[in-house]
Amino acid sequence: MKAPTPPTLRGRHIILEPLEETHAKELWPAADEPSLWEFMTHDVRKPADLSAWIRLRTAARTAGTALPFLIRTTDGQAVGSTSIFDISPNRTMEVGHTWIGASVRRTAVNTECKRLVLDHCFGALAAIRVQLKCDERNLPSRRAIERLGATYEGTIRNQMALADGHLRQARVYSIVAAEWPTVRDRLDSALALHGP
Repeated sequence: MKAPTPPTLRGRHIILEPLEETHAKELWPAADEPSLWEFMTHDVRKPADLSAWIRLRTAARTAGTALPFLIRTTDGQAVGSTSIFDISPNRTMEVGHTWIGASVRRTAVNTECKRLVLDHCFGALAAIRVQLKCDERNLPSRRAIERLGATYEGTIRNQMALADGHLRQARVYSIVAAEWPTVRDRLDSALALHGP
């Protein structure tokens, strides 16, 4: 599969740049929070762990199955990461591997992040279906996905072993192409609350 061209996606509040290992140093202050990694497969406790995590994301981009992004506020602060991954020739894909530093939670950052990546999925990548998953214990992620208007499809039992050995029960949600205009309008309305 040909690697998708890594785009830069720009919004009013954030810029999504192609993620590179060189971003690890500036991302570390936002990533240095153990609770961020509680539901992830990779245990990030020091900058070298973050570099290793980024290498996994960029290797998937090289393989042609992912587009990992650095999340940067428009004032230049690196605050997190997100990815489009499992990009299939069948025009299905997943959005996830998302984490955002505490300084920008409950702001426009995550909302605009989802608006930009989903628009890229359903626009440039012509997705017919975008999947989102989260650990069933991760209530903030579940609520955020449900606020999008994504449809809950079920739970994958023992979907993966996490870094601490816990067997993750993954809740699976999706948005299909016909639903994207409604989801987009919902995200735009939420972003309008944050002003111009």
